[in-house]
Amino acid sequence: MDTQNTNPNASEVSPAESAAPETVESQYAAVTAERDKLAAEAADLQNRLRYARAEFDNARKRIERERSEYLQFASMDLVKDILPILDDFERALQVETSDRNYAKGVELIYQRMSETLKKLGLEPIETADRKFDPNLHQAVERVETDKAEDQSILGEFQRGYNFKGKLLRPAMVKVAVKP
Repeated sequence: MDTQNTNPNASEVSPAESAAPETVESQYAAVTAERDKLAAEAADLQNRLRYARAEFDNARKRIERERSEYLQFASMDLVKDILPILDDFERALQVETSDRNYAKGVELIYQRMSETLKKLGLEPIETADRKFDPNLHQAVERVETDKAEDQSILGEFQRGYNFKGKLLRPAMVKVAVKP
């Protein structure tokens, strides 16, 4: 009897069959490595996209803020150019005239202009019964006196203004000083 084993389930493995498991495992490792590499690239691209979006949002906000500041600065310059005209109206209102209609017309124009500038953000600096503040007032004259408190404002030569919370023009004032 032939002792050769003809059983297909025998433990003998052909050289092609023995290389196949190693090839499958190496292919699996290569595919896994490729997948991990692509996942890392995708994560990197996601991070770059988030960063670019954040940069774009920041740039948009910065440009909007700069635009707003520019418009505010431009209107501030315009109002500053109009202040001498407002001063002229105030002086005109102090002059006595025999024509009451003319005086009333000047007063109405002054009030209308003053209200329009207030709507834009112009605020007069109060000086009556105030102490001298070098941040808001410019001392044009210092008067030695015992009749008023030291550093109190005695009079106003030119009205000062704030524009939207910023000093536009300091008030020119007369200040009391102790002898």
